[in-house]
Amino acid sequence: MTEKNEEERVRAGLSESEMQANFLRLVFAGDEARLITFRTEIQHVIPAEVAVVVRGSSATGVRWEDGAPFDADGPGTSDIDLTLVGAEAIKWFTPEGFYIAEMHSKPLSDERPDVAPSLVPLRNQLSAMTGRPVNIQATRDWIMFVREYLMGQPWFTLIGKVASS
Repeated sequence: MTEKNEEERVRAGLSESEMQANFLRLVFAGDEARLITFRTEIQHVIPAEVAVVVRGSSATGVRWEDGAPFDADGPGTSDIDLTLVGAEAIKWFTPEGFYIAEMHSKPLSDERPDVAPSLVPLRNQLSAMTGRPVNIQATRDWIMFVREYLMGQPWFTLIGKVASS
């Protein structure tokens, strides 16, 4: 596939621009100022060498497991899945906080608040801003390749650039 720019990138059937539009509409009711504030709050905490991607129903509009629409169980019931991509992101997670040691973390979430203690304030702030849970995971760039091509899971880049994309 020839790419003219990053927005034309298609991942698992959805373009970056389609996923970004879904995210803006579903999470921020189309309010770009709120999205900019969200992104800025992340940039205050996450170093520039770490990319931030959005996965899941907030990007696709439907749940991966069962195809139900975003917020099918009521307003604010669907979460936001943020993935921090890069070696620096891995450092924030405890040794017990990994599916694959030093490669792919478990998500910082309501169920696992102890996997990345230093990211809890950011998670709480982003959750309050959006009125829904925000889960934060860390991974290496090659795992994003696996998610896209082997698992068929689309994602879009919110901040930075993923090396393997």
